[in-house]
Amino acid sequence: MFLDLLNALGHAVVYALLAGALLVASYYVLDLVTPGHLGSHLRGVDAQGEESVHLASRSAGVVTSAWLVSNALVLFTAIWTNGETSLGWALAATLAFGALGIALNTVMFFVIEAITPGDLRSIVTQAGPARPLAYVAAAIALSVAAIVCASIA
Repeated sequence: MFLDLLNALGHAVVYALLAGALLVASYYVLDLVTPGHLGSHLRGVDAQGEESVHLASRSAGVVTSAWLVSNALVLFTAIWTNGETSLGWALAATLAFGALGIALNTVMFFVIEAITPGDLRSIVTQAGPARPLAYVAAAIALSVAAIVCASIA
């Protein structure tokens, strides 16, 4: 019984490390597809490196949050549905579906940018209150998660 607990704890650590790495990767992918440095838009940093709440982009916060939650949901579903298989297979499935979620979110981000007026990437990073298009991008990210999760389950 104690060995089962240690085994389960070991699996949890391995899953957490893989999922954490994929979530960091998903953040950096979003950073790559948006102009400037995403962290600066989230913190509200001016040209001199000073932070100001007035320079923060709430749109970037909305999209980044939805993007991370979307990818976390995919990772959760992959781990949950494959947890009874061998650890190697479950990790491979988690990695594969995690990468798929990141790729599909990226593709859909560009699709939404192509079919909506304006420059989504610039709008999402503009300082100030959240713009309606940011909510659309966030909804698409969560929709991608729902679709990928359904395909896993």
